[in-house]
Amino acid sequence: MSNHTPTVLSIAGSDPYGGAGIQADLKSIHALGGYALTCITALTAQNSQGVAHVVATSAQTLSHQLDTLLQDIKVDAVKIGMLANAELINVVADKIAQYSLKNIVLDTVLISSSGHPLLEESAVDCLIERLFPIATIITPNLPEINHLLDKDFHNIEPKIDTIRDAFFKLGAQAVVAKGGHGSESDLATDVLLQPNYPPMPFSSPRIQTSHTHGTGCSFASAIATFLAQGQDLATAVQQAKHQMHQWFTQSESLQLQYQSNLGHRKEPLLHLDMITGQSNEQ
Repeated sequence: MSNHTPTVLSIAGSDPYGGAGIQADLKSIHALGGYALTCITALTAQNSQGVAHVVATSAQTLSHQLDTLLQDIKVDAVKIGMLANAELINVVADKIAQYSLKNIVLDTVLISSSGHPLLEESAVDCLIERLFPIATIITPNLPEINHLLDKDFHNIEPKIDTIRDAFFKLGAQAVVAKGGHGSESDLATDVLLQPNYPPMPFSSPRIQTSHTHGTGCSFASAIATFLAQGQDLATAVQQAKHQMHQWFTQSESLQLQYQSNLGHRKEPLLHLDMITGQSNEQ
């Protein structure tokens, strides 16, 4: 086993509540044994109730952040989250090409769970055109699938062939279609779609929990960390899915054991045992 610590660059928005975006990525990457680098695309004002305000980073500032890091540090994987607008999308796409970055995990963040836009509608086509073809994998959930494909699916599995064909037509290289928002099963099933392979479902028992804030960010950054460690794509997705189930279980267990003071609506996913300080690192 190599002594090399895998480096993962998170390009995402900042969540002062600590449950999503850059903060969730930091927790996820470090819990899995990686080292997280961060470039902030936006400052948000949010809490457990939702997003109240967003200010996007300037394109110049994001460009300087990326150049300063990438001229100094070798990055093994990249997780991309909130991008806010087309200017920032273009900066990220240009830097990926300039520095020949690999293992790109694109979390297609469009709207917060509380309904606040996190990407300008006019920038969706730019996201598709500039980043879908160069991302190793994209990780849309059911609402994002419906928005990107202009559909109204209620579950992903019955429509998986349509989803697969549509995303590949848009230039995606691989997709993990996340089914957590579906409601027809006691299982939460995500499906990995790759060219020349049949759809590959990964399922885990559905857990009823309030600890859902930042789960998409944590999942995408976990995939990126496993890719940075040298795993193939299918193994990285499988391990990230398994890790998410562990984190959900742990979060709910701690919720039952200790009085929570982490909010009143959507609480953050707990990546570490916040009582004992032990991690779930594998």
